[in-house]
Amino acid sequence: MTHTTAIDPAPAASLVEVDLLIVGAGPTGLYAAYYAGFRGHRVGVVDSLPELGGQITAMYPEKQIFDVAGFPAVKGRDLVAGLVAQANSSDPVYLLDRTAATLEADDDGVTVGLDDGTTVRAGAVIITAGIGKFSPRPLPAGGDWLGRGLEFFVPSFEPYRDKDVVIVGGGDSAFDWALHLEPIARSVALVHRRDAFRAHERTVQQVRASSTEIITQAQVTALRGDDVVTEVELEVAGETVVRPCQAVVAALGFVADLGPLQQWGLEVHKRHLVVDPAMRTNLPRVFAAGDITEYPGKVRLIAVGFGEAATAVNNATVAIDPSAKVFPGHSSEG
Repeated sequence: MTHTTAIDPAPAASLVEVDLLIVGAGPTGLYAAYYAGFRGHRVGVVDSLPELGGQITAMYPEKQIFDVAGFPAVKGRDLVAGLVAQANSSDPVYLLDRTAATLEADDDGVTVGLDDGTTVRAGAVIITAGIGKFSPRPLPAGGDWLGRGLEFFVPSFEPYRDKDVVIVGGGDSAFDWALHLEPIARSVALVHRRDAFRAHERTVQQVRASSTEIITQAQVTALRGDDVVTEVELEVAGETVVRPCQAVVAALGFVADLGPLQQWGLEVHKRHLVVDPAMRTNLPRVFAAGDITEYPGKVRLIAVGFGEAATAVNNATVAIDPSAKVFPGHSSEG
């Protein structure tokens, strides 16, 4: 996991006053925190997870990311580490492992209540909560095997060394993990109920070219073993197959929930916040950036989130101080 040793968390059940509050500590939120400092703001960052980095830290810190400008490829945890170092230059107040429960916005400012009793008063808020809270879709045959050979995410590859691994799923995560685990596991099998996959075609072709066994028209019907999984039962095209297995990764996607955000009076379209070109929501002084936003032509990439973060911060700056300019000049002009 990404270390956050530079964090100086605010005490619980207190009043925190900042110029700009960022709700969500993923890549977009971390970049927004840095940029807020660049604009001279006192900044706070709240996130329901205990560590910085959002989905990257929680789900794929070892994954190579290819859509960040300036990096042909960058490992998830390295990207987060760089973003944390950059954000820390703004000396933010980090409010981690706490959920933003209430929000009241008016023409004078925004008040956000956290679930631990902390109240945050800010001149403006930028919501960078990604997909909101997320929980993995369960494996129907998983029972009580979680932590005993069954996992939903692969934060580290080393525990899978020299094991027979079964990955269940047909999306990007399933194929990414198959690609990364194949060199260190004794064997990797990817099980999917259909012949078609949702993963990026390039990754699918890479996995097909590897030693990974792809089993389609199949599903896991049972996990077997004493204290830990030692074999898995599959139903393949109507026939039962049992194979040795010491690790099962259920990459079946996850269920996203915007949680309390849905009660704040924000305009929501299919679990996303509707914003204008300035990243403004329908509430005064409340902006949004990153995957949580929706507007015509929206593209959900980390790279896009960075640009939206800068746009949101610059426009929030004018909401905080009407005498300020939207464009502050380039950071290289100091």
